[in-house]
Amino acid sequence: MATQWQTFPVPFTGGLITNISPLQQGINNVGSAFQLQNFEPSLDGGYKKVAGYTKFIPTVLSGSGAVQALALVQHDANEKLIAARNGIYYITNAVDSSPSWATLATASNTSFTKARQARYNFNNVYKICFVDGVNFPAYYDRTNNNMTYMTSSATNDAVEGASHVSVFKSTLFFGVGTELVFTAPYSSTDLTPANGAGSISIGSTITGLIVFRDQLIVFATDKIMRISGSSSADFTMSAVTEDLGCLSADTIQEVGADIMFLGPDGLRTLSSTDRIGDFGIDVASKNIRPTVTKLQDYAASFSSIVIRAKAQYRLFAYVAGERDNVAKGVLGTKFIDQGGQGFQWSELKGFKVHIADSQFIGEDEYRVFANNDGYVYNLDVGTSRDGEAIDAIYESPYMPINDPQMRKSFYKLDMYIKPFGAINIDAGIKFNQGRSGYIQPATFPITVTGGGTGIYGENTSVYNVVSYGAPRTQNYSNQVVGSGETVAIRIEDKSSDAAFLLDTAVFEYATEDRQ
Repeated sequence: MATQWQTFPVPFTGGLITNISPLQQGINNVGSAFQLQNFEPSLDGGYKKVAGYTKFIPTVLSGSGAVQALALVQHDANEKLIAARNGIYYITNAVDSSPSWATLATASNTSFTKARQARYNFNNVYKICFVDGVNFPAYYDRTNNNMTYMTSSATNDAVEGASHVSVFKSTLFFGVGTELVFTAPYSSTDLTPANGAGSISIGSTITGLIVFRDQLIVFATDKIMRISGSSSADFTMSAVTEDLGCLSADTIQEVGADIMFLGPDGLRTLSSTDRIGDFGIDVASKNIRPTVTKLQDYAASFSSIVIRAKAQYRLFAYVAGERDNVAKGVLGTKFIDQGGQGFQWSELKGFKVHIADSQFIGEDEYRVFANNDGYVYNLDVGTSRDGEAIDAIYESPYMPINDPQMRKSFYKLDMYIKPFGAINIDAGIKFNQGRSGYIQPATFPITVTGGGTGIYGENTSVYNVVSYGAPRTQNYSNQVVGSGETVAIRIEDKSSDAAFLLDTAVFEYATEDRQ
């Protein structure tokens, strides 16, 4: 019986998969993840530990309960932020040496849950319109740095309690129940029909608005419609689909030339097809269908954000009384140019988000969120959750390595990792799903210390310890002892250490010839 020595590479790609058995996954999707928490599938390949968050300013919003509104706004090349809590709108003076919140306006009905907004510039006047589902629309004027509410009138009453707002063809569109109400062109408040204002009945409760491909997409509970045309004189409505709708406006985002939204069967994309003006609708979250279903059952509400530089969509499930460190969500990266792979997913944990916003200010992309502690946070920065550790876990599926019926003896595992600073992570392997009766090797540390520019294998290097300079992929070689028909890799980091990227693993093993 001759021993056959072999190597088996495991490229870290494919993302989280929870809709098939781990054994099927290990046969067909080597390098994907049975568990992937607080890692992001990277456009550069591999899985990178996510960044954390820090306070936008150190001053808490007064009051109690969840923050109700967030809107980034540019002032003289500097970023400022509008936020609301207990029905009171504030704006930061974040560029000052002592940042604080200044009051803008107070809603007549302060009990709304969440405000949504639309930014626009009519006749060189930059404004943001806020709607909250209860009050009249509110308007922030950047020039005068003030906020005013629309007042009651025979025409204005049509938009009282609007829940959704968007700007299309220099016109404000409001979603009010089943009605889509729009202003006269280039006007924030003129709802006079004689001046070009009007309304369109959708026939179902409107759940969100977004402009996409020169059309206004209107999401409802059981349908998706579109408004096309150039003005009120030729606005027309047609159906995208009347077979499904959107569950939450706060899940709708444009990412990687697609519109993402939460439907009754998971996260879907709305993308233009080859036919002019037509759309295709696909389930983007099919690989994590059970995970998204659990989020839908679990969450009181949702919020979402896009990180454009990473072609990344993040969905956060919000439960008010939940501890920050157990809050749940999912993250998807869209791989546009990689053979139509679509989205690769991971789970988020420890990011409690009630409301979020992202905008480019100058050349920089800002991402902010808030929950019920009264602070606003910068997202995707730093290496901790405002000082708390980020719990990152990767576990591969059960890989049979070519033959699920043949036992293999494993001797070595090479881990190719790119550290972005000092790290100390735990790695290990499991045989046959970790069942008893098989030797399960102890976990081993992979440590990178700061300073210098060491390369693994140099005389100055210590086994499994290397110094870093510029980030580059390095090989961490470890002896392993054990055998089994299947094998899995587990990597865990529960710290505030630097980020790192999992690139590839390589097993060295031996088999015996079949009799």
